Amino acid sequence: MSLTYSFHTLEQFIGKELGVSEWIAITQDMVNQFAETTGDKQWIHVDVERARRESPYGGPIAHAFMSLSMVAGMMMQIGAIPSDVAAALNYGIDRARFPAPVPVGARIRNRAVLTDVTDQGGGRKIVKITNTVEVEGQAKPAIVAETLAMLIGRS
Repeated sequence: MSLTYSFHTLEQFIGKELGVSEWIAITQDMVNQFAETTGDKQWIHVDVERARRESPYGGPIAHAFMSLSMVAGMMMQIGAIPSDVAAALNYGIDRARFPAPVPVGARIRNRAVLTDVTDQGGGRKIVKITNTVEVEGQAKPAIVAETLAMLIGRS
């Protein structure tokens, strides 16, 4: 009998890979929209011609925090948040590193491993998930981040 991943069985999945998301193409339009929204309009992200001429990466790269912000959606796609919770809230990030850039035009995906569960009482648990954001065709990941989520069980 295989164990079902749920709010009540989380602890039994510590150390296990929860899944791998689908590949997502990073477009210049996405980068430009992120730059407009956040005000981070550094040339290495938004000036395509200058980035081709002057960037050590041969072209524009995505903002590291844009890629990090995409982790939540990729975790949802994987099913890292059990379907039987009443709510899931971002609780924090214990650690985030950006070992390699994400070139515009590349595809990324997330590999999620459940690394810890802390019962907070009152039907609440904090889960720590190690997310490794891979860039297709690149040896180094773009991101390795330990994210925290507060899960609230159904009454």
